[in-house]
Amino acid sequence: QVQLVESGGGLVQTRGSLRLSCAASGRSVSNYVMGWFRQAPGKEREFVATISRSGLSTYYADSVQGRFSISRDNAKSTVYLQMNSLKPEDTAVYYCAADRGYYSTSVKASDYDYWGQGTQVTVSS
Repeated sequence: QVQLVESGGGLVQTRGSLRLSCAASGRSVSNYVMGWFRQAPGKEREFVATISRSGLSTYYADSVQGRFSISRDNAKSTVYLQMNSLKPEDTAVYYCAADRGYYSTSVKASDYDYWGQGTQVTVSS
C-alpha cells in the first residue's frame, strides 16, 4: 500500500501560480501511475493530469493544458503539479492519486487505488 499526502494549496490571485506536492510513504511511488484530480463545490471530481511511472508520458485535461505541468521525483517519492496562470474556475480541492494498473497513464478516477486527503486551492478574481 501507499499513503499520499498533498500540500501546497492556498489562496492565490487570478494569473498567479502554485505548486502542489504529493508525498508518498509506504510502497515507493515509482510503482504507480500518478494522477491529480480536483473537485469544486457541487461538482463531480474531475481529472486534471496524469504521469507514467517513468515520468516520460503525461496527459492533461483540456481545461489545464498549457497552464499546468505534472512531474515526479521517484527518488523522493513525490509528485508535483505546477499550476500557472490560475483562474477562478480552478478553485477546488485537489487530490493526488496512485494507480497500480497496467496502463502508462489513466484519466479515470475509478482506475486509481489510493487517494490523498486533498488540498484546497482558491483563486480569487
